[in-house]
Amino acid sequence: MTVEAYYLPKSLDEALAMLSEDSGSLMVMGGGTVAMPLINEGVSAPEKILGLRQAGLNFIRQNQSGLVIGATTTLTQMLDLEQIPMLREAARNSAAWAIRNMATVGGNFFVPPPAGDFATALLALDAELVLMRKGGQRAVAAADFYTGFMSNVLRDDELLAEIRVPFPNGETVFIKFGRRTTNTPAVVTVAVHLQMAGKRVTKARLALNAVGPHPQRARKAEAVLEGARLDQATIAKVASAAMQEVEPYTDAVASEWYRRKMVGVYVSRALKQIAGEEE
Repeated sequence: MTVEAYYLPKSLDEALAMLSEDSGSLMVMGGGTVAMPLINEGVSAPEKILGLRQAGLNFIRQNQSGLVIGATTTLTQMLDLEQIPMLREAARNSAAWAIRNMATVGGNFFVPPPAGDFATALLALDAELVLMRKGGQRAVAAADFYTGFMSNVLRDDELLAEIRVPFPNGETVFIKFGRRTTNTPAVVTVAVHLQMAGKRVTKARLALNAVGPHPQRARKAEAVLEGARLDQATIAKVASAAMQEVEPYTDAVASEWYRRKMVGVYVSRALKQIAGEEE
């Protein structure tokens, strides 16, 4: 089956109206870096495509509490983002420049593992996703968006319109480990955001990617961190907890065993950076 129609709405309202009328047969597309290869290879065969490139969702706005990022803002645009360095680092570690020029911030929530590194940083920063439909909208925490492998809470008549990111209040670290230095699929990605009172952790966010069905919060590891002193003993316990709660898989990049092992190594390295023990 070939694509019968490609729609390019000129506004968000127009896009939502189209989606409400024909949600069953429409494939929503941002940058197309994932969808187009699937279509070209015959894996996906949508009847109609709703492109969002001209729907007015390409923006970065700042308010008192943080940033509001339009869903079709590209990863390349994130490279110049000074307000939240973790997002700039996550964008730099996401794919090659040609893909970043097309790939969108919103689309990063819909890619299969081991992709999704930018979404991992947003999880650690307690980002909130604004899901819109004709006549209404709702906000969902990024950590509550996923329901399983390539599945989420988005309804058929909804679009991911924008992402709200509060300014981090504390220390952040983003580390991606792959087989090569750049432009490489992740073996594991670690994003950490800690609020501290002296050497004691008062609030912890630890997000991981490429070690489960989607980017995820390591909540058991976070529980070990909160209230504890950030010393070698705590770091070892957190790394062990993170290794136990992930669900890694074997693919062409790495084995399940290796991915789990690297979770411990790179969670430890990220926390040691914050503790001032490792560059």
